[in-house]
Parts: sequence; C-alpha cells; structure tokens
Amino acid sequence: MSVITPSATAASEASPRAGLVVGIAVIAALGGLLFGYDTGVIGVALLGIGRQFALDDTTKQLVTGGIIFGALIGCLATGPFSDRLGRRRMVIFVGVLFALGSIASALAPSVGWLIAARFLLGLSAGSSTQIIPVYIAEVAPTKHRGKMVVLFQFMVVFGITVAYFTGFALGEHWRWMFGLGIVPAIILLAGMAFLPESPRWLVAERRLDEAQKVLERIRGSASAARAEIAEIETVAEREPTGRWKDLTKPWIRPAIVVGAGISMFSQITGNNALIYYAPTILTKAGFSDEAAVLGTGASTVLLVVMTVIGSFLVDRVGRRRYLLWMVPGSIVALIAMGVLFQGAGPQNDVTRWATVGCLAAYMMLNCGSFGVCIWLINAEVYPLFVRGKGSSLGSFSHWFFDLIVTLTTLSLVTWLGATHTFWLYAAISLVALVFIYYLVPETMGKSLEEIEHELREDRFYPYQQKRLAKGG
Repeated sequence: MSVITPSATAASEASPRAGLVVGIAVIAALGGLLFGYDTGVIGVALLGIGRQFALDDTTKQLVTGGIIFGALIGCLATGPFSDRLGRRRMVIFVGVLFALGSIASALAPSVGWLIAARFLLGLSAGSSTQIIPVYIAEVAPTKHRGKMVVLFQFMVVFGITVAYFTGFALGEHWRWMFGLGIVPAIILLAGMAFLPESPRWLVAERRLDEAQKVLERIRGSASAARAEIAEIETVAEREPTGRWKDLTKPWIRPAIVVGAGISMFSQITGNNALIYYAPTILTKAGFSDEAAVLGTGASTVLLVVMTVIGSFLVDRVGRRRYLLWMVPGSIVALIAMGVLFQGAGPQNDVTRWATVGCLAAYMMLNCGSFGVCIWLINAEVYPLFVRGKGSSLGSFSHWFFDLIVTLTTLSLVTWLGATHTFWLYAAISLVALVFIYYLVPETMGKSLEEIEHELREDRFYPYQQKRLAKGG
C-alpha cells in the first residue's frame, strides 16, 4: 500500500509562492519558445531557401529533417546527464546550443552547412523536450503542476506563431529568420542564472539541506518543505540513480508504454507534418506564398489560444479526459480536409478558405490536445530514479516518429494524394483515441510520488484502477 498520507500531500501544497514558481516556469519554458520558433520558421524559410538553392522535395525534407536528426541524439543524451549533473545545468546547456545553432543557420553558405546547423539546433530542441518539462514538474506544486508544465508547450506554439509572422514580415530574408533565434536564447541563459536546482534531484542526490532551502524558497514554509522532502524520500530511498536497463523492469513498463505511446501518436496523427508543410500544402491549394504563410500564421494564433485554454483544463478536467474530448474533433477536421482536396483540390475562394478553416480546426484540436499533454504526461509518469532517462525515451519516441513523418509527408502527398494522406492521418488518430481510452491514466491531482506508487502497485492503467474499484 502507498505510504503517502493525506497530511503529507496537503502540507506539500501549503502556501506555495505562486509568483516565484510561475517565474521559474516561465523562464525555463523559454526553451520551448526556442524549440517552437526553430520548428515553425523552417515552414516559412523553406519557400525562400528552396528558390535560392533550387531544392527538390527530397532535399527540402532533408533540410527540414536536420533538426530532427539532432533531436534524436539530444533527447537521449540529456537524460543521463540530467540525472548526473542536475536539471538546471542541462537547461543552461540547451540555451547555449540554441544560440550557436541560430548563428550557424543564419550564416549557412550552402545546403550542407544549413543541414548541419539545423542538426545542432536539433540537439538543443531534443534536449529541451526532455529536460525542461521534467525541471518544471519537479519544482511545481501538485495542484498547479499541469498548467506550469504546459507553459513549455505554450511557449512552443507561441514560438511557432512568432516564426510564421516573422517570416511573413521578412519575406525572402530567411537568414534573418534563423538569426533572430538568438534573442530568446540569451534571455533564457540570463534568467537561468537566478533559478534554483530541482529539489527532487537534490533529494535523490542526498543533498537534503540544499533541497530544504530550495523548497522553503518556493513553498514559503519550512514545515511544508520538510513534509515534501519526507514524501520525496519515500521513493528516493528505494533505488539509486537508475540505469538504462532499469527501464526494462516489468513494473516500469506501463510508464514506458504510456510515455512513448502518447509521444508516438502525437506525431503519426500528422501534428508536426502540417506545421512544417502547411504553407507548401496551401500553395498547392491555390494560395500565393504570402497568403499561405498568413493563413498558417492565423491558424497558429488559434493554437496559442487553445493551448492557454488547455493549460487550465488539464488541472480541472484532467489530462486523459481532455484528450478524449479533443481528438475526435481533429479526426473530423482531417476527414473534411481530405474531402476538400478530392479531384483537382480546392477550386474557388470558398473551398480554399474552408481548407484554411479545417487546418485551423485541426491545429487547435490535435496540436491543442496532444501538444498540451505530451510533455506533461512524459514528465509525470516515470519514477524518480529513472525520470531523466524515461523522459528521454518519451522524447526520443516523439522525435523518431516526427522524423518519419517529416521525411514522408510530401512524398505521401505525391504518391497517395492529399486526400488519402489526410484520411490516413484520420485513421491513425482513431487508433490513438482507443489507446488513450484504455491505457493512459489520469495523473491530475496526484503528486509525482503517488503516481510512482501506483506504478509499483500495479494500479497505473485505467483498467487496473477500475478493477480495483470494483474489488476485483
């Protein structure tokens, strides 16, 4: 049975210094803005890059995919380092890499150089998706953990929106688009100089005095800090810092299934495919370059709004229920886009703008559901002693399937046609809905330690919890 008591959990929630915690989350989440900006800007820059270097579809996919190749390595490497060196140092490392990658991309004299620079940006992007949600989750109080971690995703979609409108303003000047990424990187580095280390990492390292000071600072109460440390120790004392092979333990396997699974479905349902290639797809629907960029940018504004709404809903209705509400609507939007692209595709202003509407609805419902929950769930479900490596595996799943989608989307549109490509994504989204219903647990209102106890006691999956509730 769980050794966590209601009094301990309540004490850990006592009078958190909300302003300080929000400040920590906002500064750390700037890594998400960098990730989002560099993800979104390629969709706009690709129009100018393609003309300057005369790129075909395959080369465009390689330029776009450069960031993902780097992310695959970055997300895996960061986990062990974050377990060994601490969460805060790795966030600082992310900022340094982003700054270097932005400069290298802006100065790229050739396609090969640009792919290499995008690879460097990928190292930082992959690292950010692993370490920043974990850092925020380990600092935030349980009651507000959802909205605090979702700040990372808000920054991602805000960065995508900034990228599209920056691209619209700069037109063909793609070098400036890349170079401007250094600005938030510098802000992130300056802010991290004042932020504390994760108290959970400090407890795992047996640096209890430091953990006490950090928790007193962010919770505003010495007694609340002591109670939270006691709760963390119920799991920290059981295992030393984990190794990769510890992720194969049977009791940890459900966390891997959920974390890696939700990351996979966030990509193979077409999420980043439409973000990367939306301007290209809209130009094929008959829009001018400027209208395609502006239409996509308007869609991302709605995505930002949906992310803000989602950040509050995940702490009120829950992560699982929020996904079950939103994903069906994204399926309808994909089916509708497929219908609009039948035959010769949109042929008049009405059908063209209906296509933009469906694209906006899809981004709001798919990116606004998976995007809101993916990093949050990945930061919550893994046990403390392998949290760095577990979240790395979840991030790897995201980037691996993102790479597959990135390298195949334009080819799929060519081979299958836009209609059948959208319908394929709709069918995969239906499978994702089944996965969420049967296997994704509700983590709202539970401390990270409570979630770990559910894993250890075989009551993690929804069907296990229902069976126990029935006394089975």
